[in-house]
Amino acid sequence: MPTRSLALALSLFASPALAEMVLTAPDFTDGGTLPAAQVLNGFGCEGPNLSPALAWSGVPDGAQSLILTLYDPDAPTGSGWWHWTVANIPADVTGLPAGVTAETLPEGAVEGRTDFGTPGFGGACPPEGAAPHRYVFTLFAIPEAALPIDANASGALVGFYANAMALETATLTATFGR
Repeated sequence: MPTRSLALALSLFASPALAEMVLTAPDFTDGGTLPAAQVLNGFGCEGPNLSPALAWSGVPDGAQSLILTLYDPDAPTGSGWWHWTVANIPADVTGLPAGVTAETLPEGAVEGRTDFGTPGFGGACPPEGAAPHRYVFTLFAIPEAALPIDANASGALVGFYANAMALETATLTATFGR
């Protein structure tokens, strides 16, 4: 059976598949609905305003840190809405618990300013009666251990660094309407 032997020989020399970075949440699925725990307490919304638990795997070799963003491209602003940015997450971290705060982030990680005007997590609060909005969580693998980002950094600035430097990205999108 020369064909079988040839196939076996070729498989031994084939390069292994590269691991892909994957971002998941235990409380919702990609394309699913964002849970009520992630609804803002303000702007006419009444929710707990807790960041979701997130987990990831497949961070590529060469990554020294991670950036996590939460962006609503459907906000009626002409430029979307930054709900959360976290930079300088050590590359060996594999997730964040629900309700993480600046005080409970991994050492070295920093939350930037949201479009609500303050650093930290800002939950979902689309206009009442509007079509459900998409909330896009994106994880970026970065080749630098620390970027010059602090609590005053805008979502656009964090997004600039993330997109300019990413070795790889993973996204997780949920929707929410009211």
